Amino acid sequence: MSIPQQRLDERYGRTAGSERRTRAAMIVAGVVFALVFTAWVVWGGLSGTNAELETRELGYANVTDTSIDVRWEVSVTPGTEVSCALQALNESFGIVGWMIVDLPPSTERTRVFVESLRTAERAVTGLPYRCWLP
Repeated sequence: MSIPQQRLDERYGRTAGSERRTRAAMIVAGVVFALVFTAWVVWGGLSGTNAELETRELGYANVTDTSIDVRWEVSVTPGTEVSCALQALNESFGIVGWMIVDLPPSTERTRVFVESLRTAERAVTGLPYRCWLP
């Protein structure tokens, strides 16, 4: 290495010692990142709810110009409270009725429900939109 190159390297901190410090800092940063990422994955996997929730549409009945009866089934771990949103749709698939139903805990895994929805106009179908654990 020439003297001018050596002076430039020293001036701008490109020495053998600085390369070792940079390499050590990168290794430490990689290890810290791996530990934090592993802790996050374990925490996310273990802290989530274990309840399984399934909803199935069973049909509708008693359609009038102002109401529809929606029949659906909810399967969830016994003792779990569930909330469901029901909707009624017109022939253009527009929402003409909507209701949120809170289902109390039960000892049964699968339960069937029938709920009457009021509608703004004649509905052609009624179904559960979505269920969730409160």
